[in-house]
Amino acid sequence: MKVLLLLTVLGSSDNWPQFRGPDAMGVAEDPRLPETWSTTENVNWKASIPGRGWSSPIVWGDRIFLTSVVSDADPGAPKTGLYSGGPQDVPGGEHRWVVYGLDWATGRIAWEKEVHRARPSKARHLKNSYASETPVADAERLYVYFGNLGVFAFDHQGELLWKKEQAPLETRNGWGTASSPVLHDGRLYVVNDNEESSYLLALEAATGKELFRIAREEKSNWSTPYIWKNDLRTEIVTTGSNKIRSYDLDGKLLWEIAGMSSITIPTPFSKFGLLFVSSGYVGDDLRPVYAIKPGGEVAWTHRQAGPYNPSPILYGNDYYTLHDRGFFTSHDARTGTPIYDKQRIDPVAGAFTASPWAYNGKIFCLSEEGVTYVIQAGPEFRVVARNSLDEVALATPAIARGSLLIRTATKLYRISSPGK
Repeated sequence: MKVLLLLTVLGSSDNWPQFRGPDAMGVAEDPRLPETWSTTENVNWKASIPGRGWSSPIVWGDRIFLTSVVSDADPGAPKTGLYSGGPQDVPGGEHRWVVYGLDWATGRIAWEKEVHRARPSKARHLKNSYASETPVADAERLYVYFGNLGVFAFDHQGELLWKKEQAPLETRNGWGTASSPVLHDGRLYVVNDNEESSYLLALEAATGKELFRIAREEKSNWSTPYIWKNDLRTEIVTTGSNKIRSYDLDGKLLWEIAGMSSITIPTPFSKFGLLFVSSGYVGDDLRPVYAIKPGGEVAWTHRQAGPYNPSPILYGNDYYTLHDRGFFTSHDARTGTPIYDKQRIDPVAGAFTASPWAYNGKIFCLSEEGVTYVIQAGPEFRVVARNSLDEVALATPAIARGSLLIRTATKLYRISSPGK
């Protein structure tokens, strides 16, 4: 029985096919996963990644897929912290939009494909990149989305199968794009909320054929959509500044809920038959969290508990929120009852952008300075470890086959505990 249980656990996270993993929850149990690391401790390998990108790595089989944009002009050090993000300028110099396939065992770049080369036509936030959308994969194909270029589908060996290009659209203050695509039942779904013509797009995964394009009454947002399988049906859930909206798989609006902050970034997810949605722009009084029943009825809500950039995480029975300024909270996921109020993770920690992840009774929070704070799950807040990679990190890590994949400004680390 113990052997069977171990095999089930180890096989549960063989692939990490999208942003925050198979169920968009950021949770993967495996006794081989590490609790401590550094630039040398528990490092299987580290690979240098050219250019800049804050997309997460994803894993399928023996390949790790990653995107980046390489410029012949020095972009300077990544800007971190919380600061005013007014109108941005378009950077100069030629840029190359690139997709990488890395070998799982060694970190070697097995293939590299350039999909576009030009000077950017639109700006991006100093904290953003031109490669912030995380790809998604299945057993046959890799789907890469650059918000200002379109969708590119490859096989796992790097051969381009099809592409669906799109003209770049203006975003709020020129902050750029970040919403990642999602895949379900042979269809690829993309949300592009912008200042000109926001939409929900569905493409046939095998061919790139456009199945539908639904206009959205939204301006710029950066939240990834979520496929919610519940007791009533399967829905496409999107968030926005105006409303949370649910569509059926053919784009028909099912229900909507108003009352969000003016900028929406976190990704929804579900558990216990509830859908969890949050929106927490730091400059707003309304920063809500909603737990929603199938059909669109609100089970519980908090008006000022939502995070700005990081998506919350549900681990065990508890709903944890990492706030950008370095505070951490916990609520009962079923009822919304507070377990503990805002706790400061570390007085010297700066901002947090990457979403937290969890395994083996711990929750992990990666600061923009590249320090991961390990927090004990449960009713008492306690930081049990601090692991530094000595470099800026904004991308949310991936977890697969007993290893943790962390992307920093210039490197990708594969980390695991030897001997486990």
